[in-house]
Amino acid sequence: MSKKGKVVLAYSGGLDTSVAVVWLKEQGYDVITMTADVGQQAVDLESAKSKALRTGAEKAYVLDLKKQFVEKFVWPSLKANGMYQSVYPLNSALSRPLIAEVMAEIAKKEGAVAVAHGCTGKGQDQVRIEVCTNALNPELAVLAPVRDWHFSREAEMEYARAHGIPVQATHASPYSIDDNIWGRSIECGILEDPWNEPPSDAYTLTCEPHDAPDQPEHVEILFEKGIPVALDGVRMDGPALIDKLNLQAGKHGVGRIDMLEDRLVGFKSREVYECPAAMTLITAHRALETLTLDKRVLAAKKELEVKFGELTYEGYWFSPLKDAINAFIDETQQYVNGVVKVRLYKGMAVVRGMKSGKSIYSETLATYSENDAFDHSAAVGFIKIWGLPIKTWRQVHESKEAIEIPAQ
Repeated sequence: MSKKGKVVLAYSGGLDTSVAVVWLKEQGYDVITMTADVGQQAVDLESAKSKALRTGAEKAYVLDLKKQFVEKFVWPSLKANGMYQSVYPLNSALSRPLIAEVMAEIAKKEGAVAVAHGCTGKGQDQVRIEVCTNALNPELAVLAPVRDWHFSREAEMEYARAHGIPVQATHASPYSIDDNIWGRSIECGILEDPWNEPPSDAYTLTCEPHDAPDQPEHVEILFEKGIPVALDGVRMDGPALIDKLNLQAGKHGVGRIDMLEDRLVGFKSREVYECPAAMTLITAHRALETLTLDKRVLAAKKELEVKFGELTYEGYWFSPLKDAINAFIDETQQYVNGVVKVRLYKGMAVVRGMKSGKSIYSETLATYSENDAFDHSAAVGFIKIWGLPIKTWRQVHESKEAIEIPAQ
């Protein structure tokens, strides 16, 4: 068999990627694995490294990428109030460009000719990883063993046994799970029928809202340039802040999402998410923007937020349009500074107060008390000019219909 060169495989240590190591070796590749910690609930980096090497990898990278993930992907998304279809906070979608970027860097360092992933042919992560890889290094080939070998899960298990590949479990979970520090995605099994209510065992980050504490909890979040930097006056780095807020908000049942999602690959999919910290921070951040940003800036930003969510979901993280949107959003965030007080209670995160040294809210203009500083006399001329186009139109075009007034 002729050697084809090195390939960098995104490796989780599960059945698909463990079998992929051997399959790629059989195709003539020297396999280098990359295992990333982006805040999964259960990840044993050293165990993954050992298993990859035992399975036949030439080299195994294990990387703690939580800080890079938060600073380069999560915080930019938060500044954009990043949501897909106004519901999904993009937790899984945000990790794929990071994985692609790291694999491309390792491929450059190792002189690899290709990268590989364990996505299936109907998933959207295949699109995200491959499009992002093409944007970063168009010369790299991208291989998809699970998509290309057409094995059933049973056939994969048999292949693993035949090749002595260690597999921890033979019984598949009833759900397909993907998680990181920004949230947890749950699909498959009973959830595939939209009529079925998600069972309680689908959730691990959040409690049932009706079982949450009967007393609300308030948390004060300090933002600097659109980025949360402290909880209740205690400064902490991004991963620590998100971890703490996941526990606080999750304890109150905050962050459960159940939606029918329009997938990139052309069909609808029932998706269940739990994102306690993400939903709390987006709620707080969006509220602080109403206190610190101009009306027209807010309106323009809301339109671009929709496009930001779509581009991220569709794998266009490294694109010219996305870069341009980021530049606009970063400019707006220079003024998004302040503290937001959020009440966590029975599945809801509700803003109960906010303050900012950059606030453009004026109490003396808004008040109806004797401290009112608004010039009421200016309203007469304003209304006359503002309504002039409508008045002129009606003077030319008579009303065709009138409201019938009942006799008294």
